[in-house]
Order: sequence, then C-alpha cells, then structure tokens
Amino acid sequence: MIKAQNIDLSFNGKKVLDNVSVTFEPGKTNLIIGRSGSGKTVLLKSIVGLHNIESGEIWFEDILFNKLDFAGKTEIRKKMGMLFQGSALFDSLTTEQNVRFPLDMFTGMSLEEKTERVNFCLNRVNITNSNKLYPAELSGGMKKRVAIARAIALNPKYLFCDEPNSGLDPLTAILIDELIREITEEYQMTTVVNTHDMNSVMEIGEKIVFINEGIICWEGSKNEILNSDCKILNDFVFANSLAKQLRKSHE
Repeated sequence: MIKAQNIDLSFNGKKVLDNVSVTFEPGKTNLIIGRSGSGKTVLLKSIVGLHNIESGEIWFEDILFNKLDFAGKTEIRKKMGMLFQGSALFDSLTTEQNVRFPLDMFTGMSLEEKTERVNFCLNRVNITNSNKLYPAELSGGMKKRVAIARAIALNPKYLFCDEPNSGLDPLTAILIDELIREITEEYQMTTVVNTHDMNSVMEIGEKIVFINEGIICWEGSKNEILNSDCKILNDFVFANSLAKQLRKSHE
C-alpha cells in the first residue's frame, strides 16, 4: 500500500499539488487521470521521490518515505518498478542488456542467474527470440513490453507507469493495458498508472483518482465513473470520448 497525506508542492510560486491525500491499494491497478498540466505526473514523481514535497507525508506500508535519508530511499526504490512514457530503453544496449540493467545495478546475482531472470521476464511479457535485438529494431509495442520486463526484473512490490499507451495504436494499447493488469494481480503489486486514455480507464481502472489543477476532485472505480456528478470529471470524460470519435471519423 502507498499513502500520500496532505501533499503540497509549488513551482515558481504556482501551486501544482494542493493538499493531496490518496491511498493506492495492492493487487489493484490504481489510475491517476486528468488533463495535461493537471498535476498527475508531478504527483507520481513526488511519490517516488523525484520531487521534494513542501509538506505532507508519503508512506510505503508503514515507512515514512519522504523523511528517509538517501540510503533509506534507495532501499525502498529497489522495490519499485518504473515504466516511463517513452519506454526509456538504452539505445546502445540489447533487449537482454536493458532488462538486465537493474539486476546489474542492485543485485549480486551471477550472470547465469541474471540471464535466467531476464528470460523469465521476457517470456512473461510474451517477448521471445529478441534478446540480441536493439531498441531501434523493435516495434513500439515490443519496446513497451521490454520496458515492462525491465520494470519487473527485481520482482517489485510497487509498479509506476507514466502514460504506458502513449504512441501506441489502439489494439496494442489494449494488450499493454491487459498485461499491466495481469502482472499486477499475479504479483500483488501496488500499481499506479498515469493516463488520460479513457480506454485504459474503462479496461483496467479498479481505483481511479481524478486530479484537476493539483486538487483531487473525484475517486472511484470504472463502474462508477460514468455516473459521477462531478462536472469537471464529466467534461474530461466527454472530451476524451469526443476526441476518439473525431479521430475515427478521419481514419
């Protein structure tokens, strides 16, 4: 479980997180949704410690993360997996080397043990016979799968995904969503996903947090979101649906 309590953060005098409190539950896909600039990525980066919050508390289970020193935060980060918006694979490393990277950084495993773990993770995300390929030789969907394999290499308790479907076609996006949901349930991770994709919301949104101008305006499930009486949320949902219809009409 991850809990943020009364989080405040400002940039250049502008408040980007305003008294944010939210709990993310293990074994569930927890989604943060909102418009561009709403604060969802800032919230995610604050939770993992990439931004130093001005006030409030961030808890990982019973550990107050934001009060830990560098060494203490490093121990918690070893339990985190990160899936970045652009996959963030190292262009000069092969698929195998990319997935092995966190094992090289944080474990004392032998090369044989690392290779076994790499192959397990690649098989889990349905990537085969690609160990020696470089990112430039992979499709967008394959890059995302390799990035997920790298994210789970250390068998994390917490998985953070920033716009995992960015740049993907609709069918591939659905497959990536389903993969994230499957591994979350399988490994009982606390998964936090930033997205503005309503398809993702309706497919995997077990807990959904809507943030607007740094304030959490609504929380609920995918079964509750369409019946919300929150006008700002309804405008967001409608705008997403309308945009999808317009894109389809021009295809």
